Amino acid sequence: MDISMNENAEISDEMQAQRQAELLARSSLTGNASPEFGSSSRDSHAELHTPLRFNTADGAGLETPSPSSRTTYSDRFIPSRSSSSLAGFALLDKSPTGANIAQGNETREDGSAAYTMLLRTELFGGDGGPFSPTTPEKAAGTSSRDPTRFPTTTARNLFRFKNDRRVVSPNAMPESPYSLSPVGIDGALAGSGGSPRKAPRKIARSPYKVLDAPALQDDFYLNLVDWSSHNVLSVGLGTCVYLWSACTSKVTKLCDLGPNDTVCSVGWTQRGTYLAIGTNLGEVQIWDAARCKKVRTMGGHRTRVGTLAWSSHILSSGSRDRNILQRDVRAQEDFVSKLVGHKSEVCGLKWSYDDRELASGGNDNQLFVWNQVSTQPVLKFSEHTAAVKAIAWSPHQHGLLASGGGTADRCIRFWNTATNAHLNCVDTGSQVCNLVWSKNVNELVSTHGYSQNQIIVWRYPAMSKLATLTGHTYRVLYLAISPDGQTIVTGAGDETLRFWNVFPFPKSQSAVRDTGIWSLGRTHIR
Repeated sequence: MDISMNENAEISDEMQAQRQAELLARSSLTGNASPEFGSSSRDSHAELHTPLRFNTADGAGLETPSPSSRTTYSDRFIPSRSSSSLAGFALLDKSPTGANIAQGNETREDGSAAYTMLLRTELFGGDGGPFSPTTPEKAAGTSSRDPTRFPTTTARNLFRFKNDRRVVSPNAMPESPYSLSPVGIDGALAGSGGSPRKAPRKIARSPYKVLDAPALQDDFYLNLVDWSSHNVLSVGLGTCVYLWSACTSKVTKLCDLGPNDTVCSVGWTQRGTYLAIGTNLGEVQIWDAARCKKVRTMGGHRTRVGTLAWSSHILSSGSRDRNILQRDVRAQEDFVSKLVGHKSEVCGLKWSYDDRELASGGNDNQLFVWNQVSTQPVLKFSEHTAAVKAIAWSPHQHGLLASGGGTADRCIRFWNTATNAHLNCVDTGSQVCNLVWSKNVNELVSTHGYSQNQIIVWRYPAMSKLATLTGHTYRVLYLAISPDGQTIVTGAGDETLRFWNVFPFPKSQSAVRDTGIWSLGRTHIR
């Protein structure tokens, strides 16, 4: 009996020693070696229970449950993560508490800000507002591991199913294989689901009609072509004036001044019923176009009358004698006032559309502006360096005046007569003979002489060239515009009149001309 008890004691001692060895081996695997071991397994477990800490990038740790709870250990090897770089895999939370981490995030966000904005706009449209790559967890200063402070919702998911609220226009451009956008169609950044770019207007580069005009003088200072509101073109050829109807293509000889005189200028009244004719002898004749009958002859000038301009019942005439005469056709006197200021021949006259201002240009390189009652110019512009014949008032802006200079100047200048300001100057490269504004769009046409003899359509105020028309072999000295504002006629010393379609159709008015009559071809005006 004693022998069996001793054997049991020895066996129990061996088992206890064996158990302590196993506990020692386990403690060495977990890195927690106990300095001493108790005599019982309960005491041993109490000594070996040491809290575990996993290191994170910012030094914060997540602890195991309190010491009161029992921990079960296994024989699995758990490596130390302090030497592992997990930041590159974006597996750890980045709290904004550390200065170095904040600086790194700021550098990375600045470097990718442009691409981030581009990608967000392409994915979610332009109505998403400003976007920052900062996550909601960063903005709140919390960790994504804390579900109680910031619960994860499906609405916060970046890549989620979403209905496209943008309206796609039926005229939208198809996706291009050469698109500059990383995920979408070119131009998606502009947020335009909209209309395609408007195609530029096409302007025919050749005239649709040519009229022979024998004896059309090649003289820069004359004005021999005008177009009436009744769609009748008047042309001074030598000693005669001819009328050409744009509706019927009928040519009528209005008058013949005889062998001792020549026609120097023509001008229709605003209603288009009477035509004024300036002669080389200094007379101004008024003709009834419908009856082909002279109504009145008025004197006052000592030499040729090269330019005429109507304002209701007032007719202004400019002459080589350097004077401008104001004639009231209702009065018996030949003229009611004389405007003195130019020091050389007056070659350009134009009334403003409101009939309040008269612009005059002369061979003295001066541009003057007069009001209805003044006998001295109220404005003087001296920037031109050559004769000023080309003058045109804008029908779109009050007080906007355009003027062109001769061979030594070659410039088109713009003025604001309300503020006495010089607005712009454009060098055309050749002599400016005429100017006319479009009534339908904010554009104008200039005709030129030495040395290119071209016709240019300009877009105002950019003054970009819409078209350059050529065909005349001499200086394009004469210009008039049709009543509907679409067609211009040009005349030159090559004794031809050419008709060009340069301006668009009026939006609010019906067409004046009969398209069945305006056929192509070349005919004679007499």
